[in-house]
Amino acid sequence: MFEKIKELIVESLGIEEDQVTMEASFKEDLKVDSLDLFEMVMSLEDEFDVEIPTEELEKMETVGDVVEYIKEHK
Repeated sequence: MFEKIKELIVESLGIEEDQVTMEASFKEDLKVDSLDLFEMVMSLEDEFDVEIPTEELEKMETVGDVVEYIKEHK
């Protein structure tokens, strides 16, 4: 599942694949702003047929947080 999520993050954010790790922070490591994060979440929601509420998204700081949320709610 991580590989598919990683692929979607790379596509939606336009960043290098090697930057996307489970520990990568969206703000600190990937320099993602709120608009980019919103676009990424839309892609993930479509791909995995899961809804990520804004209040949950605000708690997600790393790629690993997103992976775990999707695993738990799929």
